Amino acid sequence: MTIIDFECDTPTKEAVEDTIRLIHEGRGFDKEGYAQLMAPGWAAQIGLSLAEFNEAKQTIGLTGLALKLCEVDMARAMSDADIIAMLDAAGVAHACIGNAGRRASNEDVAKLAAKYPDRLIPWFRIWGDEAEAGVAKLERGVRELGCRGFEISSYREERYINDPVYWPFLAKCVELGIPARITVGVHLLSDRAYDFAHPKHLDELAIRFPDLKIVAGLGGWPWIPDMMAVAMRHPNLYVDIACRRVKQILSPGAGYDALLYYGTRVLQDRVIFGSGWGTSMIPLAQLVKETDDLPLTDTVRAKWMGGNAARVLGLG
Repeated sequence: MTIIDFECDTPTKEAVEDTIRLIHEGRGFDKEGYAQLMAPGWAAQIGLSLAEFNEAKQTIGLTGLALKLCEVDMARAMSDADIIAMLDAAGVAHACIGNAGRRASNEDVAKLAAKYPDRLIPWFRIWGDEAEAGVAKLERGVRELGCRGFEISSYREERYINDPVYWPFLAKCVELGIPARITVGVHLLSDRAYDFAHPKHLDELAIRFPDLKIVAGLGGWPWIPDMMAVAMRHPNLYVDIACRRVKQILSPGAGYDALLYYGTRVLQDRVIFGSGWGTSMIPLAQLVKETDDLPLTDTVRAKWMGGNAARVLGLG
């Protein structure tokens, strides 16, 4: 069985530098919604108790704490060789990079992937408000840098995923023959509408761009039944389960029943494994191992773990 990680964090020095840049631009992860969920893990990384972390929020603010996290991340940044060793230890043959929550610049992502072209698959990300200039950058990213997919996280821009600002980018993806991965599901930014990434909005995009391979990143929770319904309508719409622990998927009442039902039947050719290990702060090898507990036949598991991703990515 070939394993492909559709969202693999690469916490290199360059990735930390780009994270710092985004924080200073007001586009970082230093937001209250993230802090509410991630505070215990963040506090532990900085060396604080949860109480101390919450106290620090009142004194230096979330931005100050986020920059402290970046200091820790910089001190333990992975080398390029470390990343490949991590993939080897987890039994991962190929990994998509540049499409995780925290990642390096498009140029640095492409440079890393070029060192290991048989292992790493670079994705391109840009803000929708860059308009025509952004579309030109996307084309350059594919034709010159070698990027092989386009990532959209619309909620970060306070847009719905079917916002017309993205249409020229998606049309260019069709022209270039690359997939688009669009984050779908509830997000953690509590200063904006919670449903910017509702899967129902993918329906319009799949109708408008029927030849575009679209991957619904992060699976669409808590609207999993809607996600499955939209996917059944469109043969080029796939769903990845990045940042979702197997124990979450299997927990009664967690909301993943429809994924397990339809994903092992009519949609078995359209579910894709992704780890998102940097978000969950769980080692990649452990997350891969946990998939042994999924109630899948060997045939379906092979599809989820790599076969479906290979088809989306055009891997032989």
